[in-house]
Amino acid sequence: MFVQNQNPYAGYQNVTRDNAFVTRTFMSGVFSWMAIALAISAFTAYLFASTPSLIGLLVGPQGMTILGWIVMFAPIGFVLLMSFKFNTMSASTLALLFGVYAVLMGASLSFIFLIYTIGSIAQTFVIATGMFGLMAVVGYTTKTDLTRFGSLMMMGLIGIVIASLVNIILGSSTMDYVISIIGVLVFTGLTAYDVQKLKNIGAEGSMGGEMAKKVKIMGALTLYLDFINLFLFLLRFFGSRRD
Repeated sequence: MFVQNQNPYAGYQNVTRDNAFVTRTFMSGVFSWMAIALAISAFTAYLFASTPSLIGLLVGPQGMTILGWIVMFAPIGFVLLMSFKFNTMSASTLALLFGVYAVLMGASLSFIFLIYTIGSIAQTFVIATGMFGLMAVVGYTTKTDLTRFGSLMMMGLIGIVIASLVNIILGSSTMDYVISIIGVLVFTGLTAYDVQKLKNIGAEGSMGGEMAKKVKIMGALTLYLDFINLFLFLLRFFGSRRD
């Protein structure tokens, strides 16, 4: 004699719960790495901006110093290094590079304290956090496939880069304003797209411990860049310049 299972979907439900747990754990790791990196950058930026001897290493009487230019462009090199050497690097090396990258970004972001008031920077940070958080929730919960939408946002990103390079020559304030509007829209959209993409990666649950940690770090780097760029574009609208 046997008792028939009253819920024929029990096994499926258990698998679904397991997948949901794996996904939440993965995304929690991604956001934790991102939060750590943002905290490092924020602390470094404020430290440099509030310490004359440190900011003096980056900006001199004649303008940007050699070290200042290095600090400005070094983060790009770190992103490329982490991306191209992802498969051969260990998770600990990748984490170290991410930490150094966050410090360099913080040092380069210290320049905004020389241009905008602390109050407006804090206000913009709160606005950016709210927008980022909202779009992260959208990306995590929506059932709509955002792949095509993400492709459109990437095209917009390429357009921003090209337009920004052109505007360096033209120096048009109107064009700068338009670029800023498009930038806010693009990185708002990319936030939702990247969160969904990372959620789908985490849902697979097929990565080992070392690889999972590496993917979390790179995912955190992606979301970190989304947030920083969204913040900087918003700062052009909400930032109050110093007298």
